[in-house]
Amino acid sequence: MPTSLDSASAQPDFDLLVPPLADSPDSRRSFLRRSGALGLGVGYAAAAMPIAAQTAIKTDATGLTVGEVMVPVGDFRMPVYRAAPANATNAPVVLVVSEIFGVHEYIADVARRFAKAGYFAIAPEMFVRQGDAASYGEVGKLIAEVISKVPDAQVMSDLDACVAWARTQGANTSALGVTGFCWGGRITWLYAAHNPGVKAGVAWYGRLVGPTSDLQPRHPVDLAAQLKGPVLGLYGERDTGIPLESVDRMKAALTAAGASNTAAGRSQFVIYPEAPHAFHADYRPSFRKEAAEDGWRRAVAWFKGNGVG
Repeated sequence: MPTSLDSASAQPDFDLLVPPLADSPDSRRSFLRRSGALGLGVGYAAAAMPIAAQTAIKTDATGLTVGEVMVPVGDFRMPVYRAAPANATNAPVVLVVSEIFGVHEYIADVARRFAKAGYFAIAPEMFVRQGDAASYGEVGKLIAEVISKVPDAQVMSDLDACVAWARTQGANTSALGVTGFCWGGRITWLYAAHNPGVKAGVAWYGRLVGPTSDLQPRHPVDLAAQLKGPVLGLYGERDTGIPLESVDRMKAALTAAGASNTAAGRSQFVIYPEAPHAFHADYRPSFRKEAAEDGWRRAVAWFKGNGVG
């Protein structure tokens, strides 16, 4: 059973154990994605190989409106995977922020799962200005050439644009949630501190501390007192990239901020014993079914209990 920890490292927020891709059967798919022959959310990112096909969840689109759309961000048009109940109006909004691999099949499936639960789910391709994350076969090269060049400020602006676009689609942006995995888990904490409209967040094993830079001036531990909505952190006890010491630091920051910030005081952590990093990623060997299913139930209940749905 997981251990619940009420609100109370410079390690990377991704799993570096993914082997490099030499000549994968998915390489043609990556080429087709780059060329525009495949839509967003189709196929898996090259650097995410090998795929654990026997555990990968496939959520159908029956009763849903799904697919790639382009969301305006100033003069730029950002590709986004959208999944929502068909013909529904006023559906609550959940932003789904990807891992470093971008919006590939797993993230699109997560969006469809939220849509099946009644949400207007939006999964933006956050790295598109810096490069095509899906086409990289080596994690180290992907990080160096794409991920490390993405400014937090750009990400916050892109997510704001997604919310503004959802409002034009008849979605209920006053019931706004955000969730993310790995890289997106860190962004979940940041966006919950950035946007006053966020009612709740669910961060799946996102980095909490680290060195600062011009592109990443602050981390979640620095922003506890600025949270606008409470965040549920779902973390693994055996996550070698996000040690429990960093969770303890975040707990302390939330406790200190809780005296004057209700969202900080209501934020919580759940630590899953023996679970590694990326335990929700059903397409990878790191997947832990019991922890993933429990985390999903908690995530949906967290949103519903905090005004999102």
